[in-house]
Amino acid sequence: MNDLQSYGWNEKLFQQKQNSNYKDLIHGRVTVTHKTCYEVVAESGFYTCELAGNMLYGKESSEYPCTGDWIIFQPVDTDKGIILDLLPRQKTLYRLKSGTVSEKQAIASFVDKAFIVQSLDENFNVRRIERFMLQTADEGIKPVLILTKTDLGFNREAIEKDLKHISRQMPVFYTSMESVESIDNLRMFISSGETIVLTGMSGVGKSTLINALCKQQVLQTGSISDSTGKGKHTSTRREMVLIPNSGILIDTPGIKLFGVTNDNADNLSEILDISDYEGECRFSDCQHVNEKGCAVIEAVEAGKIDRGVYENYLKLRREAWHYTTSVHEKRKQEKIFSKMVKNFKDKRQ
Repeated sequence: MNDLQSYGWNEKLFQQKQNSNYKDLIHGRVTVTHKTCYEVVAESGFYTCELAGNMLYGKESSEYPCTGDWIIFQPVDTDKGIILDLLPRQKTLYRLKSGTVSEKQAIASFVDKAFIVQSLDENFNVRRIERFMLQTADEGIKPVLILTKTDLGFNREAIEKDLKHISRQMPVFYTSMESVESIDNLRMFISSGETIVLTGMSGVGKSTLINALCKQQVLQTGSISDSTGKGKHTSTRREMVLIPNSGILIDTPGIKLFGVTNDNADNLSEILDISDYEGECRFSDCQHVNEKGCAVIEAVEAGKIDRGVYENYLKLRREAWHYTTSVHEKRKQEKIFSKMVKNFKDKRQ
């Protein structure tokens, strides 16, 4: 028997299940997402489940289960099942689906904290951290910056200067597999029953960090490549593991390009610490591009706002606008198509 409370099951989720047409069936949480099936933990055991037709053909791909989702399923064997329903998602981390302009992909759900993992080597990238932070903002997920490989040597003063505008908004942990204390401090930051998703590029040490937090080898890792300095093994799936007597960790594959789907300009301004200057602009609808009396541009020119931060603000805002416009256009085309189908059916009757 599995204790689902250790996986985050609570009274609120129980009440939501009562609204389902399948409330009398078994519920469980998705622990691993594959291309065509899902590994699920339930009180009665572990199952490999596929989607029922109403789920597979009646929903958008972004609505398919992801790691962390709570589902209701019908067992068809001792370790197999069919997913029939999905409890309403909360605190979901999304990304723009690769190769698309308007489709988002759910990476993990019911997430309390997002560990943004960056290694202190040539892969360190503040702009990427800002991008990850933006994706967590709308969902109420608490971002936490985890800097790994401190044992390789780094310029702490330079790093703190680069992070000054965002470190006020989230905790920052400096970690190394060579420092037990740094891992212990991070483990203490994880509360019992909390769900943590780890995001970051390949080779930054997410799987190694999870093993260290769990104090055992729960995920396979490889040695460091002499040529690249990266771990030879990288995650290829989104997988959930438990920290004994603590929280829940979700590992994710390394992501080269994390496309944004958050179109909230206020969130972006707050994350990049420029919202205070916006209120001083001459015009309330100032776009901070080339308007006269723009306090944001003046702050950039005076060195109060880092130019790299400002340029990334404009870039992320353009991406978010493009995504939103594409979604609206897609919905418009879908409405036109649905109307054409309806008119066709009416004529045949």
